[in-house]
Amino acid sequence: MSYQSRAKSPGWVRRIAGYLVTAMVTLGLLAGLSACARRDVSVLADRQPALDLADFFAGDSVAYGIFEDRFGNLRRQFRVNMTGTVEGDTLTLVEDFLYDDGERADRTWVIRKTGTDEGGIVSYEGSAADVSGTASGRVAGNALNWEYDVVLEMSGSEVKVHFDDWIYRQDEDVAINRAFISKFGIEIGSVTIVFLRGRTAAAVGPLDLENWPQ
Repeated sequence: MSYQSRAKSPGWVRRIAGYLVTAMVTLGLLAGLSACARRDVSVLADRQPALDLADFFAGDSVAYGIFEDRFGNLRRQFRVNMTGTVEGDTLTLVEDFLYDDGERADRTWVIRKTGTDEGGIVSYEGSAADVSGTASGRVAGNALNWEYDVVLEMSGSEVKVHFDDWIYRQDEDVAINRAFISKFGIEIGSVTIVFLRGRTAAAVGPLDLENWPQ
């Protein structure tokens, strides 16, 4: 699958590299441990309102997010304007970011629906400039579980970390995203995002991406 990127990857992804230096020391001590396994998305098949990925992210939407390290310390805050376009089974989602330190960044996801199994679980594949290989996702009920690897630059070397990404639709225009970041199976941080679409997004957006609120 092809992908497109308009600029550098989002700053909260690249900033993880700095926190990873400290985390790697901890990982050496915890090498024999593994992250707690989360449930398969299929157990959420009866949850409502149902999530249709292309329908939810089509058009203009906005988001507010935070990045926390593995100890629960707030490291960064960010806000996002997004525009989604749908052609056939493909969703192209362009994301523009502003961080609380004034940094700007953007990312473009290209996400393709690949099929629906006998149990009604919908499968997706996706790509973005900073994602290693192909992201894979499954939707059941109100939830998407999205997994992928991101390659970070750290002290002149490339380090790959894993994202276990969950989106839960809460209402017609609201979804909550929790992404758990790990290395060697050990969780090193997490991202929390609230997505707003439709009339709810129009009531507050587009967000000001020139100045962080004072």
